[in-house]
Amino acid sequence: MIKEKQRNLRKQMAPFEKSTTKNSILQIGNTIVPFFLLWILAYQSLSISYVLTVILSVIAAGFLVRVFIIFHDCCHYSFFKNRKANDILGTITGILTLFPYRQWQHDHSVHHATSSNLDKRGTGDIWMLTVDEYLEADRWTKIKYRLYRNPFVMFVLGPIYKFLIENRFNRKGARKKERINTYVTNVAIVGLVILLSFTLGWQSFLLIQGTIFMVSGAAGIWLFYVQHTFEDSYFEEDENWEYVRAAVEGSSFYKLPKALQWFTGNIGYHHVHHLSPRIPNYKLEQAHENTPPLQNVPTVTLATSIESIKFHLWDETEKKFVGFKELKAKKANKARVSPEL
Repeated sequence: MIKEKQRNLRKQMAPFEKSTTKNSILQIGNTIVPFFLLWILAYQSLSISYVLTVILSVIAAGFLVRVFIIFHDCCHYSFFKNRKANDILGTITGILTLFPYRQWQHDHSVHHATSSNLDKRGTGDIWMLTVDEYLEADRWTKIKYRLYRNPFVMFVLGPIYKFLIENRFNRKGARKKERINTYVTNVAIVGLVILLSFTLGWQSFLLIQGTIFMVSGAAGIWLFYVQHTFEDSYFEEDENWEYVRAAVEGSSFYKLPKALQWFTGNIGYHHVHHLSPRIPNYKLEQAHENTPPLQNVPTVTLATSIESIKFHLWDETEKKFVGFKELKAKKANKARVSPEL
């Protein structure tokens, strides 16, 4: 009975899985074009006020997040009907967002196929340990994990490492087409940096692009983090793991104010996206609103999402995320109770 309901739920996604060329072109026009215009305005504003430059750069960062959503859809072949068109636009937007298209396409596909599966972690996801794994880990692993989970490391240093360093190298076992795509992306990025630094001045370039990069990078990692790190999420070992439950219960509905929903390309409807990656971002809300079973999915708001920062470990016994402080308190209580036993 449960399996039948899950199959029916996936079937209900079918009407929304076809992209609309008109909508896709419109999104390119209201996303990529404004991004470049804001970049130019930010440069022009340098002669007026550095504060104005930073403000314009921050707004541009919001548009770059939308550029990434287009890139993301291209990786799923959901932005255009034509695969070649997705590949071309995906590579271009990958250069703008510092992500090699083919490489991220591979890792993200693995993420979708293994999300919330405790036995298949490690590709395209955030490092997450269970309570038992953390308690059994050696001291050095615990230190690394605590550093990794520190908000400053994850959201400030994280974008620098992930986007500027890790993305520049091919993964082990990458095929020729993927390796070439990474090389092309890297050459294009270096070329743009050199060109803009020489023509505009490296200080001006660094101020504008550095601000855009840090704001959009932190926002991107935050979105990915909060969409899979909420208290009553879903994680199971491979033998009990179910794709539909992982999508609906292991991916949050991040209910954002309309303006932020627009800048983030509806990615807050992450449960819908994981249920059917072929749905283009501009149809995710429609799919959610027209599918009754999705009205009761785990919902996270802008206010409640802040709590996710304290969730560090998955408790397999209680089926929820817990923090280091909560784990410490549990250990202390257990130590007090043990002598009485």
